Amino acid sequence: MSTFTAPGAAAQPVRPIAITQGDSAGIGPETIAIAFRDAPQDVQGCFVVGDVATMRRAAQCIAAAGQPALPVAVIEHPAQAAEVPPRCIPVLPLPGLPGPQPWGQVSAQAGQAAAACVVWAAQAALRQDVGAVVTAPLHKEALSAAGISYPGHTELLQAQAAAFHGVAPAAMPVRMMLANDELRTVLVSIHMALRDAIAAVTIDAVLQTLHITHVALQYSLGRVPRIAVAGLNPHAGEGGLFGTEEITTIAPAIAQARQQGLDVQGPFPPDTVFMRARNTPSHPGAFDVVIAMYHDQGLIPVKYLGVEQGVNVTLGLPFVRTSPDHGTAFDIAGKGLADGRSLLAAIKMARKLAA
Repeated sequence: MSTFTAPGAAAQPVRPIAITQGDSAGIGPETIAIAFRDAPQDVQGCFVVGDVATMRRAAQCIAAAGQPALPVAVIEHPAQAAEVPPRCIPVLPLPGLPGPQPWGQVSAQAGQAAAACVVWAAQAALRQDVGAVVTAPLHKEALSAAGISYPGHTELLQAQAAAFHGVAPAAMPVRMMLANDELRTVLVSIHMALRDAIAAVTIDAVLQTLHITHVALQYSLGRVPRIAVAGLNPHAGEGGLFGTEEITTIAPAIAQARQQGLDVQGPFPPDTVFMRARNTPSHPGAFDVVIAMYHDQGLIPVKYLGVEQGVNVTLGLPFVRTSPDHGTAFDIAGKGLADGRSLLAAIKMARKLAA
């Protein structure tokens, strides 16, 4: 197991928090501007890593008719974010970034800029210059067009952390957790074709996911987490009638985890386990988290409960990273229709985890 599975036990300052601008053609910059406009108390000490012109355009986009746009303050060091007054967006500009790209269009320039911001923020977190990283959405097609070999934030951040510590990415396994107030789910595999995701369900992968989840949630909850594991097949295989992965792979991994002291149950039918884990005032959840076998199996239940409240957390990194659970929303970018609540939830989650 990797030792890089949670922030260190010693309390770390939660400020400043770096927010990457995301794809400039999408709604990321708008949601950032909304957060600074509507929740100044929650973004105090936060700053944006990106392009000044991109953030000025976003501020203008969300300005009410006849009202001035939020001002943008240029800072040179993360610590200066604390000196910026409320309802002013502190931006630490990176040299060489292309300016704002046309709304709603895939472009290599936007992909390159988004990736550069993520790399800078990850390296700053690894140096402990920032207490956490919050990433606004990037566009995977734009990332590919820019020649970036990683399919998304998670893999790019993993590579940066592994390089910093001088190990191969495989030696620093990470997992994606999507969470809101009612449900948490962690994925065995992340961004890959469904055929490949099924093949990725191995005893080692499931067991590794269980350990990463156990360590991360024990740290944040302050107790041993109750972990449920979803099956891969309908009805969790129905005793082998609909597939044997539950018998040959998932159950043995659960048995090993239990022998190692983890509180794990399953595999459960995936069409009901998320309902059992959902925590509401009238229905206390039976579990703290559900391990899902592939991307959509885990993300659909959380997003159905409300995209505006969902937060993506990367488990396994040696620093805190969160993001909203939505994408770039090219169809509404630049129209003043963006909803900043998921980004704000990500900022609050980052502050809580980094405390």
